Order: sequence, then C-alpha cells, then structure tokens
Amino acid sequence: MSTRLLVSALLALGTTLAQAQTFSFGLWGDMPYKKAGDDPKIPALIKSINQSDIAFSIYDGDIKDGSSKCTDDIYASALSMFGELKKPVVYVPGDNEWTDCHRINNGGYDGLERLAYIRKVMFPTPNSLGQRQMPLLHQGQAGEKFYENVRFSHRRIVFAGLNIPGSNNNKILDDKDCTKKSARTLVQCEASNAEYLERDAANVQWMQQAFRAAKEQKAPGMVLVIQADPGFDLPETEDIDESKDPSFSGYRNFMDKLVLETEQFAGQVLFVHGDTHFYKTDKPLYSPSKLLPNFTRLQTFGSPMIHWVRVTVDANSANVFTIHPVIVKQ
Repeated sequence: MSTRLLVSALLALGTTLAQAQTFSFGLWGDMPYKKAGDDPKIPALIKSINQSDIAFSIYDGDIKDGSSKCTDDIYASALSMFGELKKPVVYVPGDNEWTDCHRINNGGYDGLERLAYIRKVMFPTPNSLGQRQMPLLHQGQAGEKFYENVRFSHRRIVFAGLNIPGSNNNKILDDKDCTKKSARTLVQCEASNAEYLERDAANVQWMQQAFRAAKEQKAPGMVLVIQADPGFDLPETEDIDESKDPSFSGYRNFMDKLVLETEQFAGQVLFVHGDTHFYKTDKPLYSPSKLLPNFTRLQTFGSPMIHWVRVTVDANSANVFTIHPVIVKQ
C-alpha cells in the first residue's frame, strides 16, 4: 500500500472511531396534562422522537397534572404512551404521581401507597420501557424500595435516574404543611418524613455509586436525571438565596453531596430535571458569582410546552454534551 493510501486509510479509521463515540439521546417530561389540553399534542411529540436519530430517551417525571386524581388508569396510560416509543425510554418518577396524591383534588390518596404502586407497575421488567428495550441496573429488588432508581452506561457515558420529586422531595415542614389542602393525617406525615430520610440516604448512595462507576470506566461524562427543581439560586435576586428557602430544604443534603462528587470527577456532569416546565440550561453552581465548571444544569420543557431536548454526546469534545431544544410543530 502506498504512503498516500495508508494515510487515507488511517484518517478514515480515525473518523470512524470518532463517530463511534458520538451519539444522541432525548429528554422529556411533565406531560401530558389533561387540564392544559395536552393529549392531542402528544402524537406529534412521539412522532418527532421516533423519527430522530437518538439511541434512547429519558422521561423526567410527572405523567399527569398536579390537580387530577391519582387513579390506577393514569399509570396504565403512561405505560401505553411509553410503549409508543420505538427506542428505549427510561422513566423517572415525579411528584404528581405519588408525592402530591394526598391532595384533596388528587383524590386524597396515601402518597406512600402510590409510591409502592409505582414500584410494582411502572417497572414491569428490569429493562427500560419502549418497543426496543435496554437493560438497566436497579437499586433494590423488583417492586420494592428504591427499585425505581436506575443506572446504565452507553458508550462510556454513565446515566443515573433517581427518585427525587418536586414538593420538597416529600419532606413535610410542619403540621400546617401537612394538612394544607390535604387528606393526610399527622401520622401519615410522620411516615412521609421517615420515608424522605430513608430515600434521601439511598439516593445519595446511588449517586455516589454512579460516580464510582464513571471513574472506574474513565467516563468522560455522566448524566444524572431527577424530576424536581432542587432550588438553585438565581442571580436576579442578589439579596435572597432561593437555595436556602425551607421549601427546598429536602434537596440540600443530596445537592451538597453531589457538589462534593462533582468536584472530584474529572469529566463533565449533566444534571437534568423538570418540574418548572420551561427549557433552561446554565451553570448554577456554586453560586451566581462562583462557578463549578464541570457541572451543567438542563431543565426540560413541560406542559403546556410539548417539546423535547436532544443531547449529542461527543467523548472527544471538552464539553462532551451539546444540547439542542427540539420544537415540535402542532
């Protein structure tokens, strides 16, 4: 083989290897909400995701709106929706399908009973949902505590989904918070706070294990997905630090531990959440005036904005993740 042909072959091989490390995945959640009239918009969303080149998608919680009943058919409808996805889809629970079910306008359910139901129904196999499935690692045994926390790797990127929902992560501040617009008893609220503490410890452990796995694999990046907006401070409010508001206190322990892990990780961390329903990407840590450079927050679309986000991963890029909002025409 001539020198010119050899150089061309090596360049072609290098291009092929680089492309092999590049892939895309999708992110969506907080939809459909019947109250907002989202149902007719979902087919166009599903079509857009199905026609894309993504390897899989992750749904970051809230399969219904926060003022409708938590009846069993809601979960069946969500499974049916996920079943329309041609590629694998990973489900992460949100507050509307369990934490908030105690509300009178949600039917006055026991939120812990609804969480137990989610663990049994929304994870019918160890694999992802979708027409084509992929294997997932779970924290806990099938149908039991923390089974909803999942982890997987794809082309050297580590992904982890954690049950950290809105409504302060199921942490109840006081008796007034317990009974406001709620069918809960004080005894149930005590049980909920005990549940919060146990799950928070499990979430921290699962997150730390994901970082260990990423380090062992020498992963250039990792993706953590939760449902809740954990209350990042905003630069627009110089005199108030929203992250210290009591209504976000249920996230502080996890976020503090996440910062420590991110500081010790050589790669990029993409932190994904829904809950607030408008698309946003920024670097919110440590504070508006001090940067944690390898931490990026991605807040996904939500009802009534029925769109999704496509993330391209290039392990050879310094930033690893390139984020593309996908606007679905209705």
